Amino acid sequence: MPPISTQAFTVNGRAFHPPGRPVVVVCLDGSADEYLDAAVARGRMPNLQRSSVAGYRGFARGAMPSFTNVNNSSIVTGAPPSVHGISGNFFYDAASGQEVMMNSAKFLRCETIFPSAARAGRKVAVVTAKEKLRDIFASGLIELGGIAFSSEKANQARQETHGVAGVEKLVGHSTPPIYSGEASLYVLRAGVALVKSRGADFLYLTTTDFMQHKFAPTAPEVVEFYAGIDAEIGRLLDLGAIVGITADHGMNAKQKPDGSPNVLYLESLLTEKFGAGFRVILPITDPYVAHHGALGSFAVVHLPPDVNARRKFNILHFLNHLPGVTEVYGRNAAEKLELPADRLGDLVVIAGRDVVLGRAPAYHDLKALEGGLRSHGGRYEEMVPFILSEALKPDYAAKAAGDPRNFDIFDFTVNGTLRI
Repeated sequence: MPPISTQAFTVNGRAFHPPGRPVVVVCLDGSADEYLDAAVARGRMPNLQRSSVAGYRGFARGAMPSFTNVNNSSIVTGAPPSVHGISGNFFYDAASGQEVMMNSAKFLRCETIFPSAARAGRKVAVVTAKEKLRDIFASGLIELGGIAFSSEKANQARQETHGVAGVEKLVGHSTPPIYSGEASLYVLRAGVALVKSRGADFLYLTTTDFMQHKFAPTAPEVVEFYAGIDAEIGRLLDLGAIVGITADHGMNAKQKPDGSPNVLYLESLLTEKFGAGFRVILPITDPYVAHHGALGSFAVVHLPPDVNARRKFNILHFLNHLPGVTEVYGRNAAEKLELPADRLGDLVVIAGRDVVLGRAPAYHDLKALEGGLRSHGGRYEEMVPFILSEALKPDYAAKAAGDPRNFDIFDFTVNGTLRI
């Protein structure tokens, strides 16, 4: 077998100097630190504990809004949304007058890390649980000999379109249902199989947050799920991989004391108070309605076209004093939240830890939710785990003590660890 390439490469202003060992970055979707703590406390994550002692475990600040597409795009580009252009799972395209899913590479405004790594001689593989992310990750990669597929549609992977075929045989498991913990475990098992077979030596593995939407951190089902994650991490470590772990966002219960969803229906409230013409966009919206019912703690408001400065002030005042709302921004949202200005509305509204924002009751099918409502999108899901399997170099230890971002994880994993 030829040695693993150590050729340096640069992406979006970051220089990478990879080691001659497999590099694996894992994004544990929806993994608030409480989930890890609960499993560790019960002795179910010994490999995570080993990494925490031998390496580093702390926190990083994610991108806002704390949603999947935004943060995964930041992680794979090493840049904030203001650079890569993905501002949510969903947005209103004023030019076309359409509400659009942002699950295509055509919305990216910069290259991901993966093509540059492939051009530098690395065998790159990206495995995601959700098919919606695959097109973003595969951008420019497959034609360079890379691999990109989802566990959701693993049985549909083809050499010419995904860089690999026969995934079920490779992994040793059949394609799992997306609404399951198995969809995430399959991603990690695929990563193990690719490293073991030398099919890849530079990997990004990103899971789904179905289990975190469904269960609180101490639930036996989710503790067992994290034990399964830990077993696969252990196998990656045993194969000699340097492993970096983070999350795209955290997760919190968004319920009233009686267990019902704690929702502020912004479009309804604004229409009742100020009249018709408001359009509220919920960037959490995606095809996986059983996860969250399109209810998250971040919303974008498009004002009626005839709103004057006085009326806009009154709207801002109303929203700022609405119980459950913690932050309201105007056009300064792009600067304050590092978001692309042309993909925002007139206002951005962020809710508290236990509150979600909706449009109108008729827009949301709460019957689609499985169990109580747990969701994300706001500040309270912004801080996420940040874990390296090996000790940090002094300068990176100093960075980790400051304000690291979850999208620094490739930099830390590739450049920041002391290698033995």
